[in-house]
Amino acid sequence: MQTSDFHFDLPDAQIAQKPLPERSASRLLVLDPVADRIEDAFFDSLAERLSPGDLLVFNDTRVIPARLHGRKESGGRVEVLIERLQQGRRALAHIRASKAPRAGVFLLLDGGLEAEVLGRDEDLFELEFCGDAPVLELLERHGHVPLPPYIERGDEAADRERYQTVYARRPGAVAAPTAGLHFDQALLDRLRERGVLSAQITLHVGAGTFQPVRVEDPDKHLMHAEYLEVGEEACAAIEACRARGGRVVAVGTTTVRSLETAARGGSLRPYAGDTRLFIRPGFRFNAVDALITNFHLPESTLLMLVAAFGGYDQVMRAYRHAVTAGYRFYSYGDAMFLSRRHAL
Repeated sequence: MQTSDFHFDLPDAQIAQKPLPERSASRLLVLDPVADRIEDAFFDSLAERLSPGDLLVFNDTRVIPARLHGRKESGGRVEVLIERLQQGRRALAHIRASKAPRAGVFLLLDGGLEAEVLGRDEDLFELEFCGDAPVLELLERHGHVPLPPYIERGDEAADRERYQTVYARRPGAVAAPTAGLHFDQALLDRLRERGVLSAQITLHVGAGTFQPVRVEDPDKHLMHAEYLEVGEEACAAIEACRARGGRVVAVGTTTVRSLETAARGGSLRPYAGDTRLFIRPGFRFNAVDALITNFHLPESTLLMLVAAFGGYDQVMRAYRHAVTAGYRFYSYGDAMFLSRRHAL
């Protein structure tokens, strides 16, 4: 398949710029790929769509206030987006500037922060922040919420809470695992009361999640790296779910990539490290039965993953329906719930 096969037209008015007042009030497009049936619903109906013994797997990463503004010593403006925290006072970052800073240059950033550019590896710069405070502490004090590029406004105070899942606990992401944004505590309580169980993995979402596929042959696309952890507890919960005949339901494409990375040998095993797994049509799934996900950018790796999961024709038809039916798209938009086209 070619990258252009994953194109669709979307009116700008359907790109959600702000979240709804209530998380679970979003719409939910339910796709049954086997029956090739689409249903329009609301997200707060999710509990009734799952069965006792099903297992929801959440990505518990926490978005950090990763964006900083400032200037170089020479006066040129810069925008810094922290991609990955490192040991001590160091971090890897994307830097936007009229001219890329060289090693040894100091950046003067929000809140009086200073950082030295240590070097560059491809698109990422290594920075060392001055002072004794950890980088995360500095970002929490002075950083901005790294809203996606298609949200055409600056971050606001409310984004600190809403561009974050209610169960986020492990800081490190620079983009939210957006399928989880629809869950509020009341819905989580209803799911638990219904007998739906849960497990957690961690994948620190990087800025590369928004990168388009710039080549027509997806096989030539270089996938960005993201750090993940699938622990023994999550593996045991999934094994127990399989044994009782329940479904493993991934909350978000990040959870799918995490579990399928950990199951690349054919069976699920604990895993910690980077992944560059690029899931597209033809991929053999080993770990996930159903998926909750937002609507993704045209010609993106995330749309290709969803098409691999639910079937290309069925998913693209569902996207066309979502556009016609006025669904809200992308990070602060509505959601889909779909089962795998083929059983495990």
